[in-house]
Amino acid sequence: MTGPGTGGFVGMSKDPAEIEARIGQWAQGLAEKAQRYQAAHVETEQIRLTATSGDGAVKATVRADGSLTDLVFSERIRTMPLPTIASLVLSTMQRAQADIATQVGETMAEHLGDEDAETRAELLGNLRERFPQPPDEDEVEAADEETGKKWESIESSEEPTPPPATSPGLSAQSPSTGFQPPAGFSPPAPPPQRPAAPRRRPDDDDDFDEESDPLRD
Repeated sequence: MTGPGTGGFVGMSKDPAEIEARIGQWAQGLAEKAQRYQAAHVETEQIRLTATSGDGAVKATVRADGSLTDLVFSERIRTMPLPTIASLVLSTMQRAQADIATQVGETMAEHLGDEDAETRAELLGNLRERFPQPPDEDEVEAADEETGKKWESIESSEEPTPPPATSPGLSAQSPSTGFQPPAGFSPPAPPPQRPAAPRRRPDDDDDFDEESDPLRD
């Protein structure tokens, strides 16, 4: 019998009893190795990594595969613009994910020792490539602050839309009663106003006749 993992059988004597004993030892070694790998797998599935933003506004928890399991916001989040919140959530998740390769490597070393060092190195290298170290938190906060200023500038530049002008008379629909006039209805025109009579001044009475004054004696 030749091939990977069967080097112990090369040069083995032809004694049937010895062959059977060697095969039993080999099978037992495979079973024990499988148990160690299973234990490492179970413990890896239970790994949870948590990171909190520097200001305490966001706390994120991830699994060993990088998926999010929990996300907690503090009251500080209420005063932040939406772009800042999104950026803060992503950066906090990345900080939690950055420790996945280290934690998985420690778990495998605990259960497997130095077994399959090449395979484990390749696995951990893939994890480090998927979940690299995030940028420095000061850089993220500076970017968030700049994004918040741009957001506030956009909000302050937005002016409220003035209400549409309405003409005197009946409106298309009364806001208090909800009355809807029939199709083709137009409000009646207001009645014309008579011009006011001009006021007479005392000096305009040029034709006043003192002889006809009834109060004269």
